[in-house]
Amino acid sequence: MPKLKLTAKSVDKLKAPSPNGKQQLYWDSELRGFGVLVSGTTNGKSYVVQRDVNGQSRRITVGPTNVLSLDEARRRAEAVLADMYRGLDPKTAARARLTLRAALENYLTSNKRLRPNSIKDYRHSIERHLVGWLNRPLSEIDAAAVIERHGAIAAAVKAEGRYSGEATANGVMRCLRSIWNYVAESDPNLPANPCRALRRQWFKVERRERLVTADQLPAFYAAVRALDNPVAADYLTLLLFCGLRREEAASLEWADVDLAARVLRIPAARTKGARKLDLPLTDFVRDLLVARRTMGTDRFVFPSNGASGHIAEPKFPLQQVALATGIKISAHDLRRTFITVAESCDISPMALKALVNHSLGNDVTAGYIQMTAERLREPAQKVTDKIKMLCGITGATGENVVSLLSSANWRSI
Repeated sequence: MPKLKLTAKSVDKLKAPSPNGKQQLYWDSELRGFGVLVSGTTNGKSYVVQRDVNGQSRRITVGPTNVLSLDEARRRAEAVLADMYRGLDPKTAARARLTLRAALENYLTSNKRLRPNSIKDYRHSIERHLVGWLNRPLSEIDAAAVIERHGAIAAAVKAEGRYSGEATANGVMRCLRSIWNYVAESDPNLPANPCRALRRQWFKVERRERLVTADQLPAFYAAVRALDNPVAADYLTLLLFCGLRREEAASLEWADVDLAARVLRIPAARTKGARKLDLPLTDFVRDLLVARRTMGTDRFVFPSNGASGHIAEPKFPLQQVALATGIKISAHDLRRTFITVAESCDISPMALKALVNHSLGNDVTAGYIQMTAERLREPAQKVTDKIKMLCGITGATGENVVSLLSSANWRSI
């Protein structure tokens, strides 16, 4: 490696990118282990220090030459080199100081398998419920703190009066566990995952069973169609008749709707399981979308004035329905309702899974099955017919379009 006396002028004269197209190190002739690294592909130049620590070579970037003065870089280099002389590995020290906030950001940017909604959930869980830990080094978060915080989260959410809080507490700590495991893959010195202490402390959360029962469907459907806001009314109706997940339906674009082929095509990027969904449009659903299409040319099927441009959380219209009927449900409960009705139609289990975009399974036979929209058209229509019957919907298909259009006005929530 070439050596030269590093001065402000000599550093400025070094050509970047390096003429040979490769990184080039220029060592300072006065401070051993201190130098300038010149990029071979960009105009970047950085001050670095390098020395063996405990038998391993360590190179640490002090900072860019266009940000740090030579004097400041030399002072920082001397401090780092002094630690290295004492056998302190700066990379290990940096990992030991890694905060929960930094670990979260590293995890979210490095994990390419995370979907946008998962990223949002991770960030919300950590930044809301572990906000007091964000600036703490991971190495300082121990098992006792995790156990205490797990219980405190459940109690705090329960005090808000909406949920028991136990599922939330479990979810937050599962997020922390995943982040910790990710960091541990590259840092063998990180203490054992403190979430392991919850092995016998996890809350037992019962699977939700809430849905709109058969005897409630007429009143529920009537209340939905009577909503003042037609966007919300059509959105909730689609959830009931298609069994889509809340976000999948909310973010529907007209580009996803093929009225001619009578197919709804949701790309894999916008589904929970990262599986594309080609869903046949039944007579009732197609009528609903035809009526909605005549009302505007927005990008989204269910537009909103919010930041996303489409309807988001339908809590308010569901509250209005609950006030009118006493039926209190969530958007996901409508998916459970759809699946329950679909199962009663005696369609094949494979078709039912495909209609709601669940995995068909990992066995060899399931891997060969291709559930096309045409294959699903008959079972989908069976489910629609059953829901129409339960809701008390009568009349020809064309009359449904007229009915939907007659009460429509173009307002957004």
